This record gives sequence, structure tokens and C-alpha cells, in this order.
Amino acid sequence: MTGSTGIRLIEPADAAAIAAHRARDAEAFRRWEPAQPDGFFTAQGQTERIGRLLAGHRAGSVWPGVVLAGDQVIGQVTVGGILPQPHLRRGSLGYWIAGTAQNQGHAGRAVGLALAVMTDELGLHRAEASTQLENLPSQRVLRRNGFSPYGVAHSSILLDGSWRDALLWERILGDQAVSSGSAG
Repeated sequence: MTGSTGIRLIEPADAAAIAAHRARDAEAFRRWEPAQPDGFFTAQGQTERIGRLLAGHRAGSVWPGVVLAGDQVIGQVTVGGILPQPHLRRGSLGYWIAGTAQNQGHAGRAVGLALAVMTDELGLHRAEASTQLENLPSQRVLRRNGFSPYGVAHSSILLDGSWRDALLWERILGDQAVSSGSAG
């Protein structure tokens, strides 16, 4: 799946394509993600999940997007845990690319596009992400997009029956100083 990389807000109509990718790639993603119920890998399960994501988007806590190669859905990019308060203004970035579209630069371009959404559309100041310690491809994507590692979260995620550590990443998103309105 070659073609230009794009992102856009997820839609209910994306459920079948996402379910097909997730079902096909379930074993490959098993080492990076928590176990999911069988329904997660179905169009109905993804339709329900997309509904929850869009409800979160309406509430301002998440920006759920799909990654496109041309006009084909090949993955997802999500800004979650959005804290828009003037003294916080941050969000956590997550992404995945279907196995059939990996190693073609889509992840790096999608992360770059998501950072632009975080800055320009969401007005955030700080982007955060995490990777498993051994997920070197994802770490390269983050480094190429200006992220720096800043710590390790010990026993942060239960994967395949074991608690695993995660490497924490950060990137400051431009100079968006907020006027404090202090009296002189």
C-alpha cells in the first residue's frame, strides 16, 4: 500500500477496514498491545469503539484519527488524554500501521501530521508518547519527529501475562506562551 500519507478524523465507516487490519495483524501486535476480546477484531466491535472515540472527541479528551495511504485506511493515530487547560495543554500520542503498509514511511509521516493537529487544531504545548523498551522501530519514528526519551515507567502495562516497562517520550510543540494577565 503505497501512496501519499494522510490523516483525518475517524468515521464509523472506517470500522470494517480497521477490523480487517487488526484481525490480520493480531499476532504481530500481540507483543506490543494488551489482549483484546474477540469482538475487538470485528467490524461491529470497531463500530462500537469508534463511537466511544467520537464521544471522547466531542468531549475534548481525544482526537481519534485514521492513517491513510492515498484514500485507503492503513492505521490509526490518536491523541488521547488531552489536557487543554492553559497550565497543562498536553496530549498523549499513539499510533499503529497495518502490517501490509509498514516500512514505507507512513508511521513517521502520520506522526508528523498528528503533531501539526496537536499544535494547530488542539492548541497543545506538549506531546507525550510511550513505547515498549524493545520496540525500536517505534522509537525511531518518535526520534525522527523530534521526541526525546525522558524516563521509564516500570511495570506500566500488562502484556501477554507479564507486566512490562515502557520508555516515556516527550516533545515540546512550539512556543505557545499564554498571557498570564499579571498586574504591573
